[in-house]
Amino acid sequence: MEDIKNSVILITGATNGIGKATAERLAGLGATVVIHGRDQVKINSVINEIKGRTGSRKIDGIRADLASLKEVKSMAEEFKSRFDRLDVLINNAGGVFLDGGPSKDTFEITFAVNYLSHFLLTSLLLGLLKKSTPSRVILVSSEAHRFLGHVNLDKVSEPGFYKGFSAYSAAKICENLFAFELADRLKESGVDSNALHPGVVRTGFGLNTKNSFFKALLRIFGLFIITPEQGSDTSVFLASSPEVKGITGKYFNKCKPFIVSKNSLDAVERKRLWDISEKLLESYL
Repeated sequence: MEDIKNSVILITGATNGIGKATAERLAGLGATVVIHGRDQVKINSVINEIKGRTGSRKIDGIRADLASLKEVKSMAEEFKSRFDRLDVLINNAGGVFLDGGPSKDTFEITFAVNYLSHFLLTSLLLGLLKKSTPSRVILVSSEAHRFLGHVNLDKVSEPGFYKGFSAYSAAKICENLFAFELADRLKESGVDSNALHPGVVRTGFGLNTKNSFFKALLRIFGLFIITPEQGSDTSVFLASSPEVKGITGKYFNKCKPFIVSKNSLDAVERKRLWDISEKLLESYL
């Protein structure tokens, strides 16, 4: 950003992992950072930790469970009541739910948390983003989107249709489709929209599964992958660098535009997903 010290940045899923590292680094640059989490005690603890590490006092928090669309809407309303601008929205929260199941609104849980909640939150905060231009929307996606050659948009929200890692890959394809469709719809508005791959990062990712064998594999694999601080590099770059002002509709990896799979670029599928999402969320938009 041209003057990050005057920027307000909201980061979902920022009480641990990549989101927390991103929040701390952006706070260190002088931005006003609002961290989102599911647990207010944890939010307060992370706020105090970031303040202690950075010396910044411009840290705030907001609570919501992204598995509940009602709470996502309340979160957006609370944010708008407390802040009169939003320069950067980092849709970072997510996870793989290998045991599956429905969200509180009966949608497939991985799809609901990784994608649908962020579509709703972004939509509800879009007026504030437009008011604060130049502004940025960042979707933290994953190279896992390449795992599926195609996603069935008519079934992706249904519990049980996609399971385990396939559900995660499907949700990340949806994130990419959303990021690029949003960029197209907001051309020349001053709001940029991009997606990114953070790298394979050592976090608590996937450890919510009840499968002890898979948990053990994740812990062993975690010894060989990058830290959350390293994984936050591209998020921090897209949120703060003047180099990417006006760049929109791209997929980044290691702070550079990167080739995204064809399943994320289909213009017809992008529009279909948008229409499907609005229909699923018609009670909340």
